[in-house]
Order: sequence, then structure tokens, then C-alpha cells
Amino acid sequence: MLAVRNPCFKRKLVCPLATFTFAEKQEMALKGLKVIEMAGLAPSPFAGMLLSDYGAEVIRIDQPKPLLSTNVMARGKKSISINLKKPGGVEIVKKLINNADILIEPFRPGVMEKLGLGPEVLLKDNKKLIYARLSGYGQNGSMSQAAGHDINYVAMTGVLSKLGRANEPPFPPINLLADFAGGSILCVMGILMALHARATSGVGQVVDAALTDGAAYASSFLFSSLNQIPMMWPGQRGCNLLDSGCPYYNTYGTKDGRYMAVGALEPQFYTDLLKGLELENAQLPHQMELPKWGELAKAFKEKFASKSQSEWVDVFSKLDACVTPVLTFAEAAEHPHNKERGMFVEVPGGAAEPTPSPKLSANPTELDLKIPKLGQHTMEILQSIGYDEESSNKLLNDQVINVSK
Repeated sequence: MLAVRNPCFKRKLVCPLATFTFAEKQEMALKGLKVIEMAGLAPSPFAGMLLSDYGAEVIRIDQPKPLLSTNVMARGKKSISINLKKPGGVEIVKKLINNADILIEPFRPGVMEKLGLGPEVLLKDNKKLIYARLSGYGQNGSMSQAAGHDINYVAMTGVLSKLGRANEPPFPPINLLADFAGGSILCVMGILMALHARATSGVGQVVDAALTDGAAYASSFLFSSLNQIPMMWPGQRGCNLLDSGCPYYNTYGTKDGRYMAVGALEPQFYTDLLKGLELENAQLPHQMELPKWGELAKAFKEKFASKSQSEWVDVFSKLDACVTPVLTFAEAAEHPHNKERGMFVEVPGGAAEPTPSPKLSANPTELDLKIPKLGQHTMEILQSIGYDEESSNKLLNDQVINVSK
């Protein structure tokens, strides 16, 4: 079961998993791990949230006046606000990290070293520390100091050249590929591997998680299939099996301005696709007749435009054709299957957010949906590392720390 606790709504969302039974459910998988997350954007907050969702204690170190909100993907974390430009602030961070299992930092190479918080310093004081470094181009290399965003990192891997429709410029996949698939998720995988190694060696290490490296690695299928399955990529961008060139792996507009997603690659699914569209195979070009894919696409486009999305959902609910509606966020949260899986949870304010995946059968996740205010836990955290009330108040008066109001 996946139990999702929402403290604002006083209820749990429960997700049935499988037929496995256990005599006793265990605690969350990462309970007992302490994580220090240096506040940043996109990749580092998600990496911290992944660890928090599975039971780790995550303390986020916030600057007193951040330029952008750090409360995206912040559920379940604690916040301490520290001015790192003051010597006393750096000392607080060192004390926090000295008692931590994991550090996640999202800065350009050299920033932590200038603060006196580089791995040479911190691993000397805490030999078991897993020091995770999320950066665009990695800790070394001629571009390690260059600025960039997801679009730049994906471009540098060669993968962006494969994304987009025919005769149009390459199209970036929002910021999902480098920031999250190649960044956050692979960084957490590196952290977990380092923890496993620490169980044997007794010592921590640095995890160099470069978003560019990760985007390339997450795209390994593209690189491998280009060489090993060349028939998948016979043409230029947007003219192949999986990049919108194939008429039975594409999206189509419906009568009411909505869309359907078609992924009928295998012959049996393609047969059901034609059946649902009421098209005769004998009157169409062959499925794998690439030069005539345009004719197939035209026929599919005309058919899909003849009914509303809901009508097509009804048609294909009776067939096994790999045809689904393109849902909005709100619709996805209310879809019966997604609700049965507990895929989304309502958060304060009424929006829906995804619940953790994968789901562990013996270590159920119980979400803490509270979002910390900036500096909300400053005094509590200082006390936990040995600061008394007098010294904490002095740090506050000296503007070394900040508390939420």
C-alpha cells in the first residue's frame, strides 16, 4: 500500500500495489538518513524531494533573500536561513554537514570551495559524507564554468538534434531531460550507490552529477539504436518511427479541439487502430511503407477530426490499440486508473501533485505535504547542533541567520 498523508485534509490516499503480503510493514526506506540541501533551482530541489519522499530528513539551507522562490518541490523539508557571506554562517553550515549523511549542492564548480565548504574540507571532518554535486557541465572540462540551462545541456549531447518535427527547428522537451532525468534522478542514483559502497568501505565520496552527462546517459537508447537498429532512424529529424514521422506514433486533433495519442507500433495494435478508425487495411498503404506514411497520416488525421475526444475514448476503450486521450493535469488527477493507483495527491490550495514512484511493497511512503516557510526551522535546527538561545539570538541580531515571520 502507498499511504499518502495530507495534514491539511485529514485523510490518506491508499494505493493498492500487488498481491504480495507481509507480516509487518517496515518504516520508510530512507528513514534515518540526514540530507543537507543547498537551495537551488529545479534539479537540486527535486533530488532533495526524492530523498525526503522516501523518508530521509532533508534540511534546506536558504539564503535570507533568494531571488526566486525555493519552495517548488519543497514538501516535507525543513528550512534554515543562513547568510553565507558572513563567517558565522559558514560555520553553521559546517556543523550541520558534520552530522549529515548527504550533501546536495547545485553551484558552479568552485563556489563551495570559495566558501570554505569544498569536499576536501568537509570530507576531512565527516569521512562518511556523500557529497553530491549537481552542475551543468560537470566539475572539470573546458565548459565547466559556463552558464547554461536544460536546452543548452541537451544541445551539447547531440540529443536535441533528434527532437522536433520535420522541416522545423529542434524542439526542447521543456526542461525534463537534463534537469530531472539526467540531473536529479541520476544524481539520486549516484547517492544511493555511494551509500551502498559506504556500507562496505565506511567512507563517503563525491558524486559528480553533470546534467549534460546525465542527459546523454538517459538517452542511451537513441545512441545504441542508431547503430544497432538503423531501420528505426531511416530519415532526418521528424521522419522516423518515434519522432513524429510515423503516422501510427503521433498525436491527432479531434472534433472538439482536443487530442488523441497513438502508439500502435506492433501489428496487433495497428490492426485495432484501423478497426477503431473504421479504415480498411487493404485500401491503405502498408504499415511499413515509409514513402507513403504521409498518405496514412492524412487518412488518420481526417478520421480523428470526425469525432470528439470523448467519443474516441469510448471507441478505443473497447480495443487494444495503444490509443489514449491527451489529458490535462486536472483530468489526469481525476482519471479512474490514476486514482486507483494513487498517482496524485491534493496539496494545500487544491492542486494535484504526483506521488512517489516507484512504489515499495514493504516500505510504504507516507507523504508530508507541508511546505516550509523560508527560515521556518532555523532556531530548531540551531538548537539541534548545540546553539543555545543566547547564541542563536546573537546570530539573528548579527543577521547571520533569518527566521520566518
